[in-house]
Amino acid sequence: MANREEKRNLETIPVGSLGIIALESCKPIGEKIDQYLVKWRTERENEHKDSLAFSGYQRPSYLMNAKVPRFGSGEAKGMIMESARGFDLYLLVDVCNYSLTYRLCGHENRMSPDDHYQDLKRVISAVGGKARRITVIMPFLYESRQHKRTSRESLDCALALQELVRMGVDNIITFDAHDPRVQNAIPLHGFETVRPAYQFIKGLLRNVKGLQLDSSHMMVISPDEGGMSRAIYIANVLGLDMGMFYKRRDYTKIVNGRNPIVAHEFLGSSVEGKDMIIIDDMISSGDSVLEVARELKKRKAAKIFVFSTFGLFTNGLDKFDAAYRDGTITRVLTTNLVYQTPDLLQREWYINCDMSKYIAYIIDTLNHDSSISDLLNPNERIQNIVARYKNGEL
Repeated sequence: MANREEKRNLETIPVGSLGIIALESCKPIGEKIDQYLVKWRTERENEHKDSLAFSGYQRPSYLMNAKVPRFGSGEAKGMIMESARGFDLYLLVDVCNYSLTYRLCGHENRMSPDDHYQDLKRVISAVGGKARRITVIMPFLYESRQHKRTSRESLDCALALQELVRMGVDNIITFDAHDPRVQNAIPLHGFETVRPAYQFIKGLLRNVKGLQLDSSHMMVISPDEGGMSRAIYIANVLGLDMGMFYKRRDYTKIVNGRNPIVAHEFLGSSVEGKDMIIIDDMISSGDSVLEVARELKKRKAAKIFVFSTFGLFTNGLDKFDAAYRDGTITRVLTTNLVYQTPDLLQREWYINCDMSKYIAYIIDTLNHDSSISDLLNPNERIQNIVARYKNGEL
């Protein structure tokens, strides 16, 4: 794969010198992405490397030094410690990284998504319009759960997208947006929502032996009607059947601002004796995905694998430990696009899907102004890895 990407990128001139600003929330994945880019660009053969258009093409690191220091009152400012004039900038931010803290009037305060988003704007502001192009890579789209308006409420995700665009951001790249239609708020600007389907399938096949990837032994499940398209995609590329749960709610009551769920109803063919892939965009507390897994177990499903782009685990890991011990779930796969606790990474039931190489491919390609459409459609790569798995090569 590497060779194919590298050959393709040689035909165009970079838009500008590549610069990556990984905000504090994204430091670990930013460093991994940088290592890939440095390696590829050092190995890449190019007779134009010494020309003006390619100046700064090969560097020991593409990471730029940016800081967001805070005053004692908790206010802050963004600073860039080197020139960004004429650069093609990529800003990485993880709005869900709650592990970071700052001092506020002598107290330790954890950073919320609002704080991370504010820091992103501070860094964009520090660039001062000098960059040639600004791309924000925000894996978990800020406020993406507040993507539509019902009655008197705010429309936060659309507001945030419009605000970034007004500040001079050209493209926004996110992963598995809760509802991609929110891009309608910025119809004249770039918005890509990337799905990590290939990385999930690769993670599963590399870590679990003896799976039979056909419709009589395996099924893909969507835990709700909103995530149907994810399940349909995986089911189609793997040639599997699909099932769906929908939440039956009691519309006569309101508890904590929403109608309580009475039951999870299942639509689909028999799951008996089949392995299940439950796919969703995020695990928040994990209640709904574990409820779906239990319902499938009642219907005599075999192994259950959970794919989720963002593993937030907002109520800790104990429920998942218990579900693993009693055999409800076999493995949970989430990505490193959001903060992962050291505890999570050590869990026996957890498989980490590293997205840094994929993001590095996207950045490298976009810096050359080449199309990323083949990166966004991983069907060919999925078919290759499935064939290798069936031949026992993995």
